[in-house]
Formats: sequence, C-alpha cells, structure tokens
Amino acid sequence: MSSNTDRINAFLTENGLTIARCPCVSPDFCLDFTALSALIDAATGPASCTVYDASEFTTAVATFKLVESAETGDHAWLVTIAADAAAADGTSPTTLESLTPLSAAGAAAWAPFTHVAPATWGNLIVLKNIAYESDATCTIFPTATGTLETQSLGIGARMTTLHWPAVDWAMGQLNLSLTANQNSIPRELVYDVNKMLDGTLELTKFKFLGCEIPEGHQGQSVEGMSHGSVLAKLKYGFHKRGIPWGFNADHQPVGGKYDAREDRLVEGCLLSTYITFDISHELEMIPASELPMGAAATAYVDAEVPAAVRPALAARVAAASVAIEATRLDEIIAYVWRAMCKMKVRDEKYTAARKAAFTTDVACAFFRELSIDEMPGLTKLDTLAVVLALCELLGMAVNYVAPAFGFQKNFPFEDQEELERRVSSSWAVCKEFGVSIGFHSGSGKSYENYALCGRVTGSQLEVKTSGRYTYELGKALEASKDEGDQALWKEWYAHSRGLASNSAFAELASERAASRGFIQTTLEACGSWESLGAEAVFADRAALDAALDTIGLSGDHMLWFEYNFLFICAAEGSTEKSKLGDHGAAGYEQRCRFYSGISDEGRLNFGKGIAKYILFLAESTGLAPAATCKASEAILDGYTNYGELLAAIAGPAPAAPRSTTAAKSSATTGAFDCVIELPTGWQLPK
Repeated sequence: MSSNTDRINAFLTENGLTIARCPCVSPDFCLDFTALSALIDAATGPASCTVYDASEFTTAVATFKLVESAETGDHAWLVTIAADAAAADGTSPTTLESLTPLSAAGAAAWAPFTHVAPATWGNLIVLKNIAYESDATCTIFPTATGTLETQSLGIGARMTTLHWPAVDWAMGQLNLSLTANQNSIPRELVYDVNKMLDGTLELTKFKFLGCEIPEGHQGQSVEGMSHGSVLAKLKYGFHKRGIPWGFNADHQPVGGKYDAREDRLVEGCLLSTYITFDISHELEMIPASELPMGAAATAYVDAEVPAAVRPALAARVAAASVAIEATRLDEIIAYVWRAMCKMKVRDEKYTAARKAAFTTDVACAFFRELSIDEMPGLTKLDTLAVVLALCELLGMAVNYVAPAFGFQKNFPFEDQEELERRVSSSWAVCKEFGVSIGFHSGSGKSYENYALCGRVTGSQLEVKTSGRYTYELGKALEASKDEGDQALWKEWYAHSRGLASNSAFAELASERAASRGFIQTTLEACGSWESLGAEAVFADRAALDAALDTIGLSGDHMLWFEYNFLFICAAEGSTEKSKLGDHGAAGYEQRCRFYSGISDEGRLNFGKGIAKYILFLAESTGLAPAATCKASEAILDGYTNYGELLAAIAGPAPAAPRSTTAAKSSATTGAFDCVIELPTGWQLPK
C-alpha cells in the first residue's frame, strides 16, 4: 500500500472498521491485500468473493474486473494483460502496485484473468491513465465533457454514499449527465486523513448549535469518496451506458486561513472534475470599514494592479452591456483583486497537479465555478460582470457562477415575481459571458421556483442539492418495516430532538433563538403551537419534552431536519457537543451503522426517494422531458426489491447522451481574447 495511507489503514484495521462497514474513509479500498489475494488465489476464490461481472472493461493493454471480499469489503482488480501490451505506447498495467500473478489453480478458477492487484488510490490513478489512453470517451471516471459544461444537477452526499446507485439509475433512465457527487471540502469531507489522525483538523463554527465541530464532520475523506464513486459506477455497469458524470469539489476555500494548506486541498481533489472556487474567505479578511472607496480605491488600483487590467475590464464589461462608472469599477477591482489573484494561483495548482498525474488532456480537464453567493448581501450586477471578466482576463474562464439570490436552505422562494427579476437580471449578464448559473442552497424550493430558473436560463444552470438526501434517508428508515431500520430511525430522531431541546435552553442567545424557532415551526406544522404557546412550551425542559411527546416522530419535523446530519459521527450516539463530528474509533463505529445496519427494504426506500427527487428536479428545470420523468417514476414504483433497481443501472447503451440545449449561447463569448499575463516574479498584492 502507499505510504501515505499506512496510518489510516492501520487505524481502521486496529479498530475493526472494515471497508464493508466503513467505506470511503481511507483513500484505499483494500486494507489487507495479503489476505485478499490469498482468498482470491484459492481454487474456491470466486465462491468466497462478490464478483462484479458488470464491472469488466477492456482497454488496449489489459482487461479488468472488480472483486470484493464478502466478509471485509476489501476490493481488488482481476487483470489479464493483452498479448501485445509490452509493445504498446503509454501506461503499462505492469506498473500497478502489488500486481500479483495468480497460481495455476487461481488462474483456472478466474480464467481468463491471470493477475490480481489491490484497489488502492495509487492503482486508481494508473487505471485512469490506462482507460483514457485507450478511449477518450471513457465514462468509468468522472469527466469534464458533454452537457456538464453548461447544465447539471449537483447531487450532494452529506450523510452516506448509499445514494449512488439511485443517482446512477436516474442518470440512466433520463440519459442525462449529472454532477453525481458533490461535497464541500474541507467542511464536510476530511481533506487530509493524517491531519485527522493527528487531531489537528480545523474547527467549523455552527452558529445554530453554539459550538465548533471538526472539519470533515461526515467522516469520509475526499480521496475515499472519489475512489468509492468510481467503484460504484463500475459495480452495476453504469459505465457501459456511456453517460459522462461529474464530481464536484464544492466550496473550495480560497485565501484566508486556507493558504497554508491549499497544496493538500489540491492533492486530495485530484479526481474532481468540477472545482467550485469560494473566494469569500479571502474577502472576509478585509473589514467592511477598511475597504478602499473613491479616491482610495483608485490609488489602490494604480499601485497594485497591472496597468492593462483597468481598461481591459472596462472594455469587456461594456461589451457585456453592463454600465459601470469609473470610480465604481476601481472600487470593485480593489475589493476582489487579491482574492481573484489567489484564485488564479489555486487554479494553476489544480492544473499542474493533473498534468503531473495524468497522461491525456481529457483526464486533466476540469470545469470551474466561481462562488460569490457567500459574499454579503445580494450580488450586484456590476460586481458579477467584473468578476466574470476578471476570470477571463486571468485565463481561468468559468463554466458556472453562483450569485447570491437570497435563497434560504430548504425553503421555497415565496415571491415568484421578485425571483424572476433577480434571476433574469443576473442571466442577462451571465449569458454575455457564456456562463451558466449555479443555484446554491437549492434543496427544498418549489416546482415553480425551479421551473422559473430553468425557463429564464434556457436550462443552462446547475441546481445544487444536498440536505434533501439526508431527509430522504430518514424517510426511508421511517417507512421501513425492518426492526433494525426502525431502531436506527428512532435513535436518530431522538438524537436530533435532544440537540434541539438542549439548545432551547442554552446560555447563548443566538443558539437558543435558532432552536426555539425550529421547535416552534415543528409544532406549528403539527397544529400544536397555537394551543400551547411559547410560555408553556419553553417553561422548562420537562414542559418542552411533554410538548414534543405529543407529536411523535416524523422526518418532516423541522427540528429533525436541521440537526440530523450531526448523528453520523456522534461518538456513542451522544448529544454532547464534544462528541459530535468525532474522528476517533467511537465516531466511526457510529458511522458504520449507516452501512452495515440498513436493510434492503430501507435501501430500496432510500433509492426510490433519491431517484424521485432527481426526476422532480430534472422535469421542473427543463433538463428532461416531463413524459420521460413520469415514465421513469412509474418504473421506479414497480420495484419491489432493491436488486431490481440495481439490475436496471447498466441498462441498454444509448446512442449518445441527450442534451436540452445547444452549445453555450452568447453574443460575446470568445470575442474577448486578451488575457493578462502576470509577470514572472509577481507577488500577491497587499
């Protein structure tokens, strides 16, 4: 195994955290290759392993098939090397780490395969090179190709990886490319497993909870998720459909405290084909009271910004039909220049890392999104135009931009007229730059909200969703008749209720107000609030418990929805704040319950919920025809066991992935080809 995974693999092994019970933590998908290879090499090997026949793929130099230990979940690649592989140009299968020839008995049992290699992170990189050298249209790995350049749905994986089969099923049924995995890094995923083991991960502040929780609070590592997503596509044959899919490293923080670890962030996101650059962290370094305005902004631009930038920006923004006064332009440049320069540095590092690891252009390619939705207030149109022009000027034109529209997580936007005004005005700018709009905080909006966004943009958009899929997991367990599923659901709900109830009497006013707001909304939805009233409900903890006892358990309760993600790595299932987001053995043992503890009935319920929501999003945004979505939902409703859903993932191979739009439509796209080259020895501005 690779030396940089030795520690995490040892930690998992020592604590009985097998891949089967706790996947995607280690970048590797094999912890004990000695034992696995011996199991495979025995004449009875096929009977002791899960063999994924649908995973088989052939390249110019070798054929590969995925197998898994039925007991531990360790994975390996069966390999048969082509007769003329030695004479072929490019990456050789003999460079696979620990490639081991099978014995005569093993080779007979696994014919025509002759070798076996562990499913390590390093071997995954070798396989990507082999695959793309053989076929540039390969869809085994996430890729920056096809309709993903201009339109997608971002499917977040906040809780577990169990959603992947349903996502693949939906893509197959709709013949539609999606961003099939999306996570905020390092907030949700562990960006460095060795830092995690050292206990030196940064803390993330959760204001509604009144405390800080370690980054990577969902437990998975970014490399582990990347690896797992590829294996998931192979196991049930999704790759045979030829539909490109993406992996989004969401909210990649640029600047601020993240400067010191950006190299590790870049390294971990090597397989991500879609990078969201979040510059808000650098912008937050300057207090609003110290922002240069008026003459001070002009002086800053004169001193810190290359002379060619100002006139080039003015010309590009004017070409996009956005009016901006000279002083206002200087103020925007002064505000964002340093952050955009840091984005340029990060972008070059992402590019360099891919060129160092991969041997083909298609394997190196990635899409860009600029996230400005976390800047204060709504995004002004002149700011939007300037940052998009700067991306072009600095040679890092983006595919998507995420302005701030005033979306609230998991709530519809009530004023359709105002939403249309905001989206239409932003789209008028974006289409002049050939850039699609990314709608963040996308879960929980109405059909009308999504339909408006799709209509205005011509479906050149991405709606990012994440929290909804945790909700669907809870609803799946709630509806399951399996005793184990019911026990897990009841404990999960009790944990969320416990957190909410604790915070309702917290000393910190903001924490207390948030919790009481969630509880009030829950009781209102249940018809209990008006008869009880705040004074009675919050008289003391006993009164609150009595009030909540009257409404039972439901995945539709806001108090569960808002706190549910904190259960996944809560050591011993505790509501103590110090035990949330635990990266020790106890926290990961808790996480295991969501993999080894859910029945096939629960998984089918979950798969149906995930797929139906994707169908809803695809129809409402115009990414797929309504008739296709309705027909797919009918097929889904007909499944009575989980195996039926899994068997349908491979399906027939379509002629070509479907597109709802032509290529980017923009009157001025490509008209501006002046790129500002930062001089050798250039230093970041003050």
